Amino acid sequence: MNTRILTCILAACTLATAHAQNGEMALKINMRISVSIGGIPDNEVPQISKVYTISDNGTINLLHIGEVRAVGLKPSTLQRSIEQTYKDREIYTRPTVTVTTNDSATTQQMVYVVGGIKGNGSVPYTPNLTVLKAISAAGGFTPFAKPSKTKLLRNGTTTEINLKDISADPSRDIQLQPEDQIIVPD
Repeated sequence: MNTRILTCILAACTLATAHAQNGEMALKINMRISVSIGGIPDNEVPQISKVYTISDNGTINLLHIGEVRAVGLKPSTLQRSIEQTYKDREIYTRPTVTVTTNDSATTQQMVYVVGGIKGNGSVPYTPNLTVLKAISAAGGFTPFAKPSKTKLLRNGTTTEINLKDISADPSRDIQLQPEDQIIVPD
């Protein structure tokens, strides 16, 4: 009798572990998830494909569509929801979205630097990381960069910053937060 109970408990634990490993556990507040998107213009991929932290109100903030409810959904349900929202709002016609949960998403926070930068992409977030430090870590400006028209995207808000002014007075450099995006036009 005890063997049957132990077998049932073991089977339930095994199913729960397998369920968690395939990424289909319900998403929770402060959980970090990776969102990847394809089937859209190449210049917009880095602005969407990244690691997000589910906010205290249970959402993530995506380019063009803003807040998307994530808490309580399974990753596959969230990816279908994101795809459908982009289609319904006629932003993209054939987006393909993948949402995953993984250990690397929970351990490494990033900021993203794109545009007139030699090494477009992600830069690991560290305390005291500033806009100029992130750009330097990404390889610096290309010859065609327009640093005076740089944009900082944070939590759905865009702020235009003049990096020439900040270079002249480094005390004005802006502290970054995880998931910030820096866009330097070409």
